[in-house]
Amino acid sequence: MTDLERTFTHVVTAEEAGMRLDVLVGMIPEVETRSRAVRYIEEDLVLVDDESRPKKYLVSEGELLTITIPPPRMTTLEPEFIPLDIRFEDEEVIVLSKPAGLVVHPAPGHWSGTLVNALLAHSLELGKLQGEERPGVVHRLDMDTSGLMLVGKTDRAQQRLQDAIRRREVDRRYLALVHGWIAPQTGMIDAPLTRATGDRLRMTISDGPNAKEAQTTFTVLERYEPGRYDDGFTLVECKLFTGRTHQIRVHMRYIGHQVVGDPVYGRGTLPANHYLQRQFLHSYRLAFTHPISGEEMSFEDALPDDLQAVLDELEAV
Repeated sequence: MTDLERTFTHVVTAEEAGMRLDVLVGMIPEVETRSRAVRYIEEDLVLVDDESRPKKYLVSEGELLTITIPPPRMTTLEPEFIPLDIRFEDEEVIVLSKPAGLVVHPAPGHWSGTLVNALLAHSLELGKLQGEERPGVVHRLDMDTSGLMLVGKTDRAQQRLQDAIRRREVDRRYLALVHGWIAPQTGMIDAPLTRATGDRLRMTISDGPNAKEAQTTFTVLERYEPGRYDDGFTLVECKLFTGRTHQIRVHMRYIGHQVVGDPVYGRGTLPANHYLQRQFLHSYRLAFTHPISGEEMSFEDALPDDLQAVLDELEAV
């Protein structure tokens, strides 16, 4: 929790019983407005008896609301000259390879040094449909996930690319090294995701009302024999049909094959992770229809050195 983040509680009174959750939260002085209440609810910053509820939920007398007020959002973003690995660019679209360790857009704890800061220094025009904090952003990668990303330089390109992702028309594939042997050659993981109760930085599988559909398919590319400190490994290609936060990482944990090096959902011992300092997850393929020209485009990105080194070690055994 940051110094500027505040959490407080509110017990629903008899007079408030039956109100919509967003209406009640918006009436609380610390929140001030209904639109802000909706944002807090959608970001799982509002819990009802320690559970996430939708904005239309009707509250009952005696229920305990726990509301977290996040730090103030930045009002201005500064361009920063951070090197970008651009694979394609025209007047509408950028395809780039994001290195591990680079945050996509400003957020609490990362107000500068992000991909967005670098994009502002690179391009005079970026799509603004995601808000002032996320110019050009079409989709995101976790800070320590590397690989290919799409950027919309205009509003129309950003909108059409986001619509294409929602229609599942963008082919996004990842390489992941996971613990253990996955027996089937292919499979689908269909398990809804929501934020974990009490820890909004983690995601979890849930059938609750706020859980969102999440589907990942995998194909086994290589299996590696068990060693002294591990039970073997499997290299898989994962294809996203939805794009939820931490989706691949949580789904692989769900089937008992955590991503190697994952500091949140993985196995903590360094020897078992081949001393990898971040999750073995790389966005290696993007294929899409150009949002303006209609041209079919596809890109592939080789594994970065730290991930390739792990495979080289496994193959040498």
